Amino acid sequence: MLIIFFRTIFLYILVIVAMRIMGKRQIGELQPSELVVTIMISELASIPMGETGIPLINGIVPIITLIIAEITLSFFTLKSETARRIITGRPSILINNGKIVEKELEKARFNIDDLLEELRIKNYPNITDVEFAILETSGQLSIIPKAQKRPVTPEDLNIPTKYEGIPFTIISDGKINYKNLHSANHDREWLMGKLAELGINSPSDVFFLSLDTQGNIFYQLKENSTE
Repeated sequence: MLIIFFRTIFLYILVIVAMRIMGKRQIGELQPSELVVTIMISELASIPMGETGIPLINGIVPIITLIIAEITLSFFTLKSETARRIITGRPSILINNGKIVEKELEKARFNIDDLLEELRIKNYPNITDVEFAILETSGQLSIIPKAQKRPVTPEDLNIPTKYEGIPFTIISDGKINYKNLHSANHDREWLMGKLAELGINSPSDVFFLSLDTQGNIFYQLKENSTE
């Protein structure tokens, strides 16, 4: 039983490493080759996981081989447009200039109901609002609405805007993130002063605190803490 436990932990770590090497993608965003490798790795890991009679190396070698193959394919697709076209394919334009392209629908094995469903999911229930619909190589449908149906932006109204960066997470679950604090050009003394202004005795009482580029603080105390 203990052997199975350690074999499972080892293979679990190996599969996690393999997935990290392949990159941070959701299942729906995987290219066909990446999806195949993911399925094969899971199958290869499950075989020696529960069968102690099968040497662990019989699962490790194929997994490492698939990782090397995937890295090699990724390199070729990165450097060669031809390899990229062969391995990942090309996007298909299903709606072009507001008109449904029947040949592309047939090629992608998309029927009109599938297309309308995807448009509704993207919050475009009316097909007349769509200028372009592109089926990406990952299987995701990208929608470009007609100009008159796009949301109004400050640029359209000639309204000047200020820079908005990503807020810094300063405190998470009672712990200070000193790296982010220093990136925001502040120190612990400044933070403790701000907490005192907010009536907070200790960072450990804070569940979450962030600081945006305008200097605004958002915070939430832990449920068992009181100001």
